[in-house]
Amino acid sequence: MNLEFSMRKANRLPNMRNLGVNLRILIIVNAALALGAIVLSSSFNQFFSLIATTSAIAQPMLLLSLLLLYACHSLLIKLRYWQGLLVMVLIVLFICNSMYELISQLLIFNDLPTQARVLFFALSITAITLYYFNLHQRAYSPALIEARLQALQARIRPHFLFNSINAVLSLIRSQPKQAETALEDMADLFRVLMADNRDLVPLAQEIALSRQYLALEKLRLDERLNIQWQIDDMPPDALIPPLVLQPLLENAVYHGIEPLAMGGKITIQIYTKRNEVHIVLTNPYSTQNNHQNGNKMALKNIRERLTLHFDLEASLKSTQSNSEYQVHITLPHTKK
Repeated sequence: MNLEFSMRKANRLPNMRNLGVNLRILIIVNAALALGAIVLSSSFNQFFSLIATTSAIAQPMLLLSLLLLYACHSLLIKLRYWQGLLVMVLIVLFICNSMYELISQLLIFNDLPTQARVLFFALSITAITLYYFNLHQRAYSPALIEARLQALQARIRPHFLFNSINAVLSLIRSQPKQAETALEDMADLFRVLMADNRDLVPLAQEIALSRQYLALEKLRLDERLNIQWQIDDMPPDALIPPLVLQPLLENAVYHGIEPLAMGGKITIQIYTKRNEVHIVLTNPYSTQNNHQNGNKMALKNIRERLTLHFDLEASLKSTQSNSEYQVHITLPHTKK
């Protein structure tokens, strides 16, 4: 990925359709209002009176600005970064100016601040907020994301590679066609693992990769490994971070199936609910498992990647009960 594309990805506009982004904006603006009230007041009574008055004026402006930015987000992201910033500032100033004119005509307040003062405050807080999101994007720059992705990719355990090669070798003479298919699966798997995996991918692509991985594990575990796919309600075009499901399946095999002499069943359920994609993976759990630390590290890594892409709109929860271990991922149903 070239430098120009990396910088564009790093400096992209805040996603105004993301719950976490809007929550941060609400916190920043209200914190600024509270700080201004503290500076301008000399007593608690004056502070509460001032914060109530300013909030009654500012909150409608803030909410309408967020609503209009939400509606225009699909158009904003098509602009260059600086153009998008300029349009966002103009939208905020337009809303604030219109609301000020309406409030002043209705004579709701006797002592309104001047229009210039209101617009200056709106411009200042908008600039501070946009600068904050610029810093936030830079903090999670492509270099950092790439480092975390490489850390996740490095989790492909050497024993999987060696065991897969041995399984293929055992098939070369007796079942050459199956051995050829297994080698193709290995090539596809490692091609994806070594690729640049910053962008979201269709869910169907992640499913195909996971099936190839499980086919390789099936070669060596045979009847010990049983897979149940419950994906009839899966949205194949939903976008998810790459290499989310495959590492979870690897954990399920390594921590759930391998320790059991009789093996077990891994269940993958994917469905949509209230415009959210749910990925639920269940596997056997052994209390004698000595690999739980590695499992937790992998879950933490995937949870961080979900946060990088979806902020507060995505979650990963893991539970253990009745000799079963379950991972439940929830993320917004986004499309190209």
